[in-house]
Amino acid sequence: MIMKKYAMTDKVHIETYKSEYRNDFIRLNREWIETFFRIEASDIETFSHVDEIVEQGGQIFLAVTDHGEVAGCCALKHHRENESYELAKMAVSPLYQGHHIGHQLGMAVMEYARRHGIRRIFLEGNTRLKASIALYRYWDSGRFPCRTMPMSDAIS
Repeated sequence: MIMKKYAMTDKVHIETYKSEYRNDFIRLNREWIETFFRIEASDIETFSHVDEIVEQGGQIFLAVTDHGEVAGCCALKHHRENESYELAKMAVSPLYQGHHIGHQLGMAVMEYARRHGIRRIFLEGNTRLKASIALYRYWDSGRFPCRTMPMSDAIS
């Protein structure tokens, strides 16, 4: 099946998590992971406990079109053990890639962090994903120290 990208006639706005978006968060992340890697036990654990990200002091952000379609998402996971937060599980539907949705999600995370006094955010990325790494480096101004995962974690 050939997928076509949509012309971005829909504008997106960023919303924070509601349980009605659980399946969209899982769908987008499964699609992203299965395209580039493989689903691992930690992914299944996250998908089984999506609501706990927010319940444990984090937040989930969703890029929603004017027509109510969820085009992208990411999570801000709280790591209590070192009082830091991880920008994680960012995924944008292939139909909406190339329209700066990842950037909008990241900016929403930064604004949320400022409003909530969050000082330590980190992220991990795989060097195989050039567009993701470029986006992460764009954000890396001291607020997002960028840690990359070795290539061995990627599927060739």
